[in-house]
Amino acid sequence: MSKKRPKIGVTGPDKGGFAAWWFTKWALRLQGAKAVRIQPKTGQADDIQGLIIGGGADINPQRYGASAMKELFTSSKETAESKSWGRKIVTAIFFPFIFFTRKLFSTKSHGVDDERDELEFGFLAKAVQNGWPVLGICRGAQLINVYFGGTLYSDIGSFYTEVPKVHSVWPEKDVEIEPDTKLFDIFNVSETSVNALHNQAVDVLGEGLTIAAREKNGIVQAVEHSNYGFLIGVQWHPEYMPQIPLQRRLFRELVQVAGDRRQ
Repeated sequence: MSKKRPKIGVTGPDKGGFAAWWFTKWALRLQGAKAVRIQPKTGQADDIQGLIIGGGADINPQRYGASAMKELFTSSKETAESKSWGRKIVTAIFFPFIFFTRKLFSTKSHGVDDERDELEFGFLAKAVQNGWPVLGICRGAQLINVYFGGTLYSDIGSFYTEVPKVHSVWPEKDVEIEPDTKLFDIFNVSETSVNALHNQAVDVLGEGLTIAAREKNGIVQAVEHSNYGFLIGVQWHPEYMPQIPLQRRLFRELVQVAGDRRQ
């Protein structure tokens, strides 16, 4: 039986994306896995046991068709987790480092990246065929939905008419975790605070997918496949919240499933 660390493929763009890669690589290493960077220019990753589809540029709308926005409203509410002074202090210590690292090394994405779309749809197909555990982050969650035949809202701005739209690497957005989901089993909480860096979101749900988390205004914040061991997409960026044990559980579960498959 092999005791080698499982290898997890992590997709990203050819240009930029270094901060997301570095923090994801660190998150996987903390859980005993080796991260393998996958970019359009390289295109291949040998002998991987799991897949993370990272954040970045919008998916080409020709792959799904954009939808008109609905006007929904919400009210803000702090969770017990966000009220924890200990967690606030730890987050305050980590936040400047995460924020400035991301600003320093990230390249703002404009338009679409067709080569990356092609790469990630191909790797997701391989993952499904081979039964690899899959975690989609932000764009990755949206790509999972489109892969299974779903559609996206191309711009979620009008969901936030009365309440300002959160755009922050800091965990400032409250999401509700749906019961009887894999995500609920991993987190074991019904509500948590997350960061938010996305401008698109799931509209029509893809075939076989279920909603695992929502905002109070109805925007889908996480999806998962109901007939798959581990295939979860989250709109937030858990790699930018290493100070929160709850978020590290996503990587821990992914690595555990990948390790079991390797053995």
